[in-house]
Amino acid sequence: MTVIAATDGVTAGDWREAVRKAASALVDAGAAGEGYPDACVRVVEENGPYIVLTKGLALVHARPEEGGLAVGVGATRLAAPVEFGHPDNDPVDLLLAFCTPEPDAHVGVLSGLARALSGGLADRLRAAAGRDDLARTLKEALPDA
Repeated sequence: MTVIAATDGVTAGDWREAVRKAASALVDAGAAGEGYPDACVRVVEENGPYIVLTKGLALVHARPEEGGLAVGVGATRLAAPVEFGHPDNDPVDLLLAFCTPEPDAHVGVLSGLARALSGGLADRLRAAAGRDDLARTLKEALPDA
């Protein structure tokens, strides 16, 4: 079963704070350990802003061994967009965070998110009426959750 988390109207001064807050929602939900948010920031510091997949959307994650305790997916909508330094897809206003406890689950979660995103998930999340609606929309988009 997938743990679903959602936060809305989140303020962040920069991409690092946005990533930490998105990943912290998974910590708060019990799906990730305390070190997971910093591990997610390190992913971008070490590999660049490749996590900014499309206009305004970042996929926040770290390796399973960096703190994934359960399969978890979270949606974080920012009060104001932040720049990641991506040449085409900045600024980011929506962050999807995920964690898994093992690499096999990691692939399955990514696959499910990719299908949902190609089906318009980002637009539905942006149109959600608040935190509860964000969570409901995410859960509906991931039927295995």
